[in-house]
Amino acid sequence: MTTMLFDRVVANLLACDRDLAVAHRFAREMAVTLNLDVEATADLVGAARQSDVIVTCTPSRVPVVGPDDVRPGTFVAAVGADHPEKQEIAPALLAASRIVVDVIEQAATMGDLHHALVAGVLTRADVHAELGAVVAGRKRGRCSREETIVFDSTGMALQDVAAAAAVYERAIQAGRGLAVALGA
Repeated sequence: MTTMLFDRVVANLLACDRDLAVAHRFAREMAVTLNLDVEATADLVGAARQSDVIVTCTPSRVPVVGPDDVRPGTFVAAVGADHPEKQEIAPALLAASRIVVDVIEQAATMGDLHHALVAGVLTRADVHAELGAVVAGRKRGRCSREETIVFDSTGMALQDVAAAAAVYERAIQAGRGLAVALGA
C-alpha cells in the first residue's frame, strides 16, 4: 500500500517573525539546512493566508493565528503553547477545525486547547484524536481536502524520546555521529 503525503511540490517556504532581522537569519539557516528557498517576512497574516501548512512556535500569550488567517485545507501545527499562559491559536480557529493533540489531558491543561475550553467554544469531546491514535491508524486524520486540521502539541517526553531513538538508530546505520564515554 502506498500513502501519498504530498500531492504538490513545495513551492516556497516562509519564515515569519515580528523582527524581520530574526526572520531573515532563520530563513538563511533553514535554506542551507533544507536546501530550499526560504523567504523571510514580518507579515504573519499574509504568509498564513497563502500557506498550506503553518507551524507556530512562539512564546505568545495571545492568539497569533485565527480563523480568517487560514484557508480551507490548511494544516496548522501549534507547538509553542507549552504553558497554561501561552497561546498561539484563536479558540474560534480550533472550534472550526479537526483537532488532534499529543495528549488530551495535557493539552486541556496547557496549550491552545486549554484556552478554547476556557472560552467555552469546545469540550474535550470535540477533540478528534490523540496523535498516537492517528499514527496507529485507529483514528482517521484528514477526511477531506477542505478540512482544516490543527495539531495542538504541548510536548510529550515519550514522543521526544521515540524521535531521538529513531534518529540515533539512523545515525548508527549511516555510520554518523561521535561515540562519547559517559561515567567513570
